[in-house]
Amino acid sequence: MQKTHIIKKVLPGSIAGELEIQAGDRLLSINGTEIEDIFDYQFLVQDTYIEVLVEKPDGEQWLLEVDKEADEDLGIEFESGLMDEYRHCHNKCVFCFIDQMPPGMRESLYFKDDDSRLSFLQGNYVTLTNMSDHDVERICRYHLSPINISFQAMNPELRCRMLNNRFAGEALKKVDVLNRAGIRMNGQIVLCKGLNDGEELKYSIERLMEYLPNLESVSVVPVGLSKYREGLYPLEPFDGEEAAQVIDLIETYQRQCYQRYGVHFVHASDEWYLLAGRELPEAERYDGYPQLENGVGMLRLLTDEFQDAMRDYRDRGLLPDRERRGAVSLATGQLAYPYIRGMAEEIRRECPGMDISVYEVKNYFFGENITVSGLLTGQDIQAQLQGKKLGDRLLLPENVLRSGERVFLDDMTLEQLERALQVPINIVKSSGCEFLKAILDV
Repeated sequence: MQKTHIIKKVLPGSIAGELEIQAGDRLLSINGTEIEDIFDYQFLVQDTYIEVLVEKPDGEQWLLEVDKEADEDLGIEFESGLMDEYRHCHNKCVFCFIDQMPPGMRESLYFKDDDSRLSFLQGNYVTLTNMSDHDVERICRYHLSPINISFQAMNPELRCRMLNNRFAGEALKKVDVLNRAGIRMNGQIVLCKGLNDGEELKYSIERLMEYLPNLESVSVVPVGLSKYREGLYPLEPFDGEEAAQVIDLIETYQRQCYQRYGVHFVHASDEWYLLAGRELPEAERYDGYPQLENGVGMLRLLTDEFQDAMRDYRDRGLLPDRERRGAVSLATGQLAYPYIRGMAEEIRRECPGMDISVYEVKNYFFGENITVSGLLTGQDIQAQLQGKKLGDRLLLPENVLRSGERVFLDDMTLEQLERALQVPINIVKSSGCEFLKAILDV
């Protein structure tokens, strides 16, 4: 049976719109090739001449000839971003954060994806255990890059234990196939004390260096441990001394990689430096920030952008030189708090009339070991800011909300939090320049 894909939306002014393709039509094929999923679609629409077969709701089929620019999209959105069902993860990783979620949350938060197609669309990290040989062949044939891979350990037996999947070690052979095909990759290691740290981490880094330059970067992040771990594998958090040892090991390999390949390759996430009480690396050591989504260099980039914006505002005379009326407050997670507070203090020094309050919000919902702002809930923010001096408006980082929505992780809405705290809330993009603009209200 031929696979068809229902068109959800046609973008105004697009090629599809000009061809009178409409929402509700079905895409049957491109250039006579049946579309399995987003892999096929994105590859086939890159040609400058394509033949698109669509079926109207009444069953009439249209064969449309399209002349266009290379890589120009048709302007079609489908009911599913993957043009297929999402693939569920079959691993039972000892470090999985979804297994550490409390009961009673919305169903979508308990879904574990391990779909290589989401790696290209959204930057998700995949373990390769759910990737078939057919998937690997199509990635190589279409030369889809980059793919983000959760390695965890390069010791096959250890990887099987950590992922609780007897095929997890064998899945590493797919990296060899991708590497031979010249597919660009990024890697991640979730570090668990007593499992894949120490000598195992050394071994993993050295093995992963063999995939340079196609493997462009590897991040090492500490395992996130919530308070809901009853019955799960006994993992413990790293302390400051252990974090310093991890940093020392990673920085040793950074020097080796930079000397041999001109890139630092392996990166410690920001949490390691804060836990060890060390200064963040300089911007150059992050190789253009390929691992920002994993919290690698996020604070360095934020502070550097802020400093650049401050210099620009100062040079252009945009900083207020007179006393301002009103007050503003900021709230963030424990990880970013020292840096946000430092930036607020610099603004106060430059603009003495500004009244800025900065609050650290602890994560009581998941447990105090969770320090990133992206896992804060509306109820924690409300409870810890209730009765505090919040001024005329409260600023919150955009990652406290679900992507594209005005809802927190615990389903509290932004409007509900505003009513509870009796203050307007502004959501600030994760940029040092946007942070400064939001405080100065420009």
